Amino acid sequence: MCGVIGRVNAAADHRVRPEQLADGLRLMAHRGPDGEGLYLDENAGLGHRRLAILDLAGGAQPMCNEDRTIWVSFNGEIYNHQLLREELAGAGHRFATRSDTETLVHGYEQWGDELPTRLRGMFVFALWDVRKRRLLLARDRLGIKPLYFTRAGEDLVFASEIKALFAFPEVRCELNPSRAPDYFALRYVPGPETMFAGIQRLPPGHLLSWHDGAGKISRYWDVPVEAAEQRRRPRDEAEEAEVLAQQLRESVRMRLMAEVPVGLFLSGGIDSTAVAWAMKLAEPRALKSFSVGYEGDAEGELAWARLAARAIGTEHREVEVDSKSWLERLSELAWFLDEPLSDGACIPLMQLARRAREEVVVVLSGEGADEVFGGYPIYGKQLAIEQARGLGGPLLEGAARLALKAVRSPKPRRYLAMAGKPLERRYFGVGRAFDDELLVSAFGPRALEELIHRHERHWRRTAGCPPLERMLYLDTKVWLPDDLLIKADKMTMAWAIELRVPFLDHQLLESAWTLPPALKLRRGVGKHLLRVAMAGKVPEPILRRPKRGFPIPLGRWLQGPLYGPCRERLLSSHSAVREMLGARFIGGLLEEHRRGQADRREELYALWVFEEWHRTFLSRSREQLVQQPPRSRPELLGPAAGGAAALFGA
Repeated sequence: MCGVIGRVNAAADHRVRPEQLADGLRLMAHRGPDGEGLYLDENAGLGHRRLAILDLAGGAQPMCNEDRTIWVSFNGEIYNHQLLREELAGAGHRFATRSDTETLVHGYEQWGDELPTRLRGMFVFALWDVRKRRLLLARDRLGIKPLYFTRAGEDLVFASEIKALFAFPEVRCELNPSRAPDYFALRYVPGPETMFAGIQRLPPGHLLSWHDGAGKISRYWDVPVEAAEQRRRPRDEAEEAEVLAQQLRESVRMRLMAEVPVGLFLSGGIDSTAVAWAMKLAEPRALKSFSVGYEGDAEGELAWARLAARAIGTEHREVEVDSKSWLERLSELAWFLDEPLSDGACIPLMQLARRAREEVVVVLSGEGADEVFGGYPIYGKQLAIEQARGLGGPLLEGAARLALKAVRSPKPRRYLAMAGKPLERRYFGVGRAFDDELLVSAFGPRALEELIHRHERHWRRTAGCPPLERMLYLDTKVWLPDDLLIKADKMTMAWAIELRVPFLDHQLLESAWTLPPALKLRRGVGKHLLRVAMAGKVPEPILRRPKRGFPIPLGRWLQGPLYGPCRERLLSSHSAVREMLGARFIGGLLEEHRRGQADRREELYALWVFEEWHRTFLSRSREQLVQQPPRSRPELLGPAAGGAAALFGA
């Protein structure tokens, strides 16, 4: 896990300035504390920050081939690099290192732009072809690793994090106001655009080629929605469960590839516990697990993780987050995320990574299982609405409109409004902050129509598919790369931890897309096949445990210790959100939540995160951002305050 940066100038005589690349790398030093490298070739330059995982002595980057005509800067892991190495060596290529990075330079020589289709792993790479004077950027199929790019005049610049792009003086640090409604509706900005004007994400499963000042973006992979024929054939549940268990074991085994300590983020849910089971089978030595809880953990989140740890046999560690530490970490959150993302799990995940870095460098987690196997409760709710609409039709829509006139509570109004809309106009993904009604109140009806329009291409791709698969596709293409995986990458890399996600192995996902919906969601309960596959392997209570996510007491905190700081921030005379939405609008949300009239935790937290982001990036000059980051990094390997000792051994 590392950080990449680069620039290719359109004019051949316009040399890349190394100090700009160095400044950008400094802003991403947290991604790679083990080394730094630059490659300059007249109008092109690549930079790299290294977190050493494989070939600790010989894997420095940027890396080249034998005659120094192909150079690469790479972030990620190629889990099948040994197989590729054998194939390439058989074709006459000579390797100088044991690093998976070197597979990329020789793979490009052998397969050209088809290289990404050969890779099994998570990756972003920038490859410079000296002879052709051509740049190739690639991002992995599901977007596990991030890559941002923009134009600097006529030139192209790119980096693993947005903040690094501001090291180039031509790159503007400006708000993209047209995406603000999207953020407040969804809690994140759906790609490829970002909250910064002119800065984009390279979409998952895509390439960007750049030559002579012109670029082309092309797709090399997509979710296999065409697997309908396979879904229709008879399936034996027990056989499919055994296949899934073996696929998970293989995926986990591949992700244990490392020359540094490896651990596990363990929540006590079925996803991470299944990963723990597979890890223990593959590597029976001591396995270290890490979990997070909250002050006054009445819901017993840590107890579930302890149950899983005892059953699997791990050396278990815990972190507790309280409202005070939450408040203290908000400015850090804004800095490391780059753009506003008000997923409540971000700060706990960052604290968990900080604790884990005391003992390990790589961690595995259960992310992705919900998107692959239909685990979120919202899927069952949406299918119930779909069934009711099929039975009630226009009568249901009319009844919902009448009920809306009498009901005032936001949550019931949200579901009544959904009953009157088709799936394509009511489902926007797993998380929401402003519902449709509040979004229209804040930004006008056009904001909602534009949000619907931005999702149309994904709905078109799944026309005719069962409703569950249509929602899974949308979440795999939008929510997964633009919220969950950005959160996972940025919050762990803040402490130089490499996070690996076995459920997002693309071969496992492709196999899951051949399964009928009934093997994913049954009687309103998701991940049915995974539960069958794990029967007898993980504790029975965990198999029956409903999906909860991070049960963060944010709503309670915003009524108590965080209410004052939140109100002060949002209603300050210098507040960006106050200027955008007005004091009356924001004050109304604050009071509704404080009095218990409505649960406004998501709306208030979205506003607060936006305000912290605006102050961090847009209330400072570009020069201040580059030269004086708002947070100086402590020693990465220093002990974290309050780190717990092992609770029990294997």
